[in-house]
Amino acid sequence: MTALDTVVRLWRHAEWADAAVLAALDRVPEPPADALREYAHVIGAEEVWLARIEGRAPRIPVWPAVERAALPALAAQLRDGYARLLATLDEAALAQTVPYTNSAGQAFETPIGDILLHVALHGQYHRGKVNLLLRQAHAEPAPVDFIAFVRGAPAARQAGEGRRPPAPR
Repeated sequence: MTALDTVVRLWRHAEWADAAVLAALDRVPEPPADALREYAHVIGAEEVWLARIEGRAPRIPVWPAVERAALPALAAQLRDGYARLLATLDEAALAQTVPYTNSAGQAFETPIGDILLHVALHGQYHRGKVNLLLRQAHAEPAPVDFIAFVRGAPAARQAGEGRRPPAPR
């Protein structure tokens, strides 16, 4: 498996996990405000980094104040944007650096591969926080572990429904 294959696989997981968390939030009539804020941050961070790679201004900030109803459309735009980006990359492109200024005003140059890994890992951290906040509100969290993804959606649903998941492969 190449580095590009790994990055693409992690992004397929991130798409799947974003959708799972959004579905978990949608199942709750009034999800905790902090959970919505964390999920919006996942989307905001994905947008800011994609904008940096594409050399454009982001459409939303890294911590956006977004209405719940707007989240699915934003998530779909980002899924499509990252799919387009990934379709253009080759192994050499992962090493190309992207110049940007962070939110603290510091200038950096970071390879595209490192950015894509960062955003996928960063999103998983915040999805975990969303799940914690859902659990604290006595709502069902979304199983978003990578192993649930590689086992397939049915195994992930079983774990989320309180049934014992199949043995690891």
